[in-house]
Amino acid sequence: MTDDEDPKKEKKSKGTSKVVCGYPLSIFFIIVNEFCERFSYYGMRAVLVLYFKYFFRWDDDMATSTYHIFVALCYLTPILGAIVADSWLGKFKTIIYLSIVYAIGQVALAVSAIHDITDNDRNGIPDNMTFHIVLSMVGLFLIALGTGGIKPCVAAFGGDQFGDHQERQRRTFFSVFYLCINGGSLLSTIITPILRAQECGIYSQQKCYSLAFGVPAALMVVALVVFIIGSGMYYKAEPQGNIMLDVCKCIGFAIKNRYKHRSKQFPKRQHWMDWSEEKYDKLLIAQIKMVLKVLFLYIPLPMFWTLFDQKGSRWTLQATNMDGNFGLLVIQPDQMQTVNPILILTLVPIMESLIYPLIKKCGLNFTPLRRMTVGMIMAAIAFVCAALVQLEIDKTLPTFPSASQSQLKLLNMGSNPVTVKLPDNDPLVLPAAQASDQLFTFEAEMVSISIDNMTRTIPLSKGQRQTLLIRSNINDGNWLLTDDLISKPQEGNNAIRFVNGMNTTVNVSTPAADFGLIESLNYSNYSQIKNGKAIFTLRSGSQSCEYSREFGFGSSYTFLIPSTLVFGSNCQESITAAEDIKPNSVHMALQIPQYFCITAGEVMFSVTGLEFSYSQAPSNMKSVLQAGWLFTNAIGNFIVLIVAELAKIPKQWAEYVLFASLLFAVCIIFSIMAYFYTYTNPAEIEAQFKKKFNEEDEDDKSQLQKKEVEMVWKDSSERHKDEDDTAKQTKM
Repeated sequence: MTDDEDPKKEKKSKGTSKVVCGYPLSIFFIIVNEFCERFSYYGMRAVLVLYFKYFFRWDDDMATSTYHIFVALCYLTPILGAIVADSWLGKFKTIIYLSIVYAIGQVALAVSAIHDITDNDRNGIPDNMTFHIVLSMVGLFLIALGTGGIKPCVAAFGGDQFGDHQERQRRTFFSVFYLCINGGSLLSTIITPILRAQECGIYSQQKCYSLAFGVPAALMVVALVVFIIGSGMYYKAEPQGNIMLDVCKCIGFAIKNRYKHRSKQFPKRQHWMDWSEEKYDKLLIAQIKMVLKVLFLYIPLPMFWTLFDQKGSRWTLQATNMDGNFGLLVIQPDQMQTVNPILILTLVPIMESLIYPLIKKCGLNFTPLRRMTVGMIMAAIAFVCAALVQLEIDKTLPTFPSASQSQLKLLNMGSNPVTVKLPDNDPLVLPAAQASDQLFTFEAEMVSISIDNMTRTIPLSKGQRQTLLIRSNINDGNWLLTDDLISKPQEGNNAIRFVNGMNTTVNVSTPAADFGLIESLNYSNYSQIKNGKAIFTLRSGSQSCEYSREFGFGSSYTFLIPSTLVFGSNCQESITAAEDIKPNSVHMALQIPQYFCITAGEVMFSVTGLEFSYSQAPSNMKSVLQAGWLFTNAIGNFIVLIVAELAKIPKQWAEYVLFASLLFAVCIIFSIMAYFYTYTNPAEIEAQFKKKFNEEDEDDKSQLQKKEVEMVWKDSSERHKDEDDTAKQTKM
């Protein structure tokens, strides 16, 4: 042992850790491990919902539900991890074994995102989607088991490395430990969305989800290796048994015993837990009563987590329909989540050093339960803000045809204006090389259209958008209908196609896409173009020219190459652009208020809630409350699943309002419960029980001593009596 080691610890369980600046060297391995693990978890989670939506092509509800099932599992498995660590393997082995499971899960998830594995026709879309879904679900289950299992162990294992005389160093360690959690979260939510936005692939270039998951997987492997390197320096405490099991057994016995004595002939007891007095210690029963009193307050809490965890699902999906251009910086939809850790690192010291002291100086008793109530209100306000933002987004979204409708757009490819007559519409004069500004909606499948006294009946497809290409000679051949998009382009891309109005074949290309050869009086397929400036090169034989345009997010354009085009160095003015779907115009900055409100609510609710719980629980019951707190988080995520899958609310803003209303209602219930709650001091109650126990012990000792004196006196009397009898016999 070194001089700074705690001599109370057993030598066989103690590593040979050196001391650096008063700290065991082993904790530096633990801190690096935690940073890498949190980077791995939050980095993977940041892009997860978009992976479900765009890679698996699931709808928003399915993607949201699966995301929240995963998060719920991540908050259920810590209970299992704590029991295994305390009762069977110990913290060190639990961290090692479950970290291996964790790393395998991350690797499986990264492999599942490689689209080339089953892309036999090399079109960028996996042919066997079942393989990718099953592999990713297995990976996510292993990740949930790993991250949840080690969650309650790592911090406690780090605290075990300090001796009783290193209380100051232990507090500093926990501060740095939680700083690493937020630091890993912040960096990962910035980096992994950037990696996701890259394009990669062997045969076809697609969004690089495999890289976005691969880097967190590599960090998890690094976390495991670093932790193993320090294994010789750790103090490894032997499993001491898990208090949660004792609590559950005591509660179970009380319920069972109460049921056995349910008859009226048995006298009632002050508390239902008193029915366990026949088997369990009174101090343990009193401690469980204190814990149950706090757990009762936990009943309304899941609704807060229902709203809070949607910033990684619904809010990220909301950002996909917004403009992320901040000038010099373009923000990806999943990068908006970085606002949360940034605000946490900012608001926690502000709240603790400025806001709370200021409220106290104003004479207001801002108790922990009142802080939690305000935190819940802030979360509800955040969802009201999200609903207002969604209303603005809905104004910019296109109205697509229903299953019983068809929509038609007109494009004049000729060099002369034409007059078009449509059923139930006024005659429309369409200029040369121009498209109609509006879309015409029809219920009938067959529509009669007149163009410059030429009338034809054309078939329209139900539930589809189509464009009628009007050629110069309307009497020549069949009229050409194109199928248009019936949804906004995914991942913020722009869908672009070209219509060739010339009498010769034209080749259109750009570094991001190749439209190929476009036949005369025909059109190309849609190609996906990223936001920013794109330069298109048009070639016909030996002639060529360039056309450039700035693109935003989520738009769709049809570019007409007119019959009058003259090739030269620049054909910028000659190309006609028809906007089929408008780009995202609501800026992502409008999400900042809702992120501010939800983060302020988190600081007042989560941080204060843990502080309150720990202050109201006995020292040996902290883990029970931690398990209860994590369980409320899991239940909150299951509530999202129920609403998303069963409610099926058609308007997203209405769903936000529903969640806000539910939390406001729950907040009222919680405030009433908090009003009647009486704060206790567990240390004083435990001290009273111990004092009472000591007094009873002293009484037992004094009575025992009294009995011993009586027995000595009795023995002495009997001995004297025997001596007298002997003397009498001798005399006789």
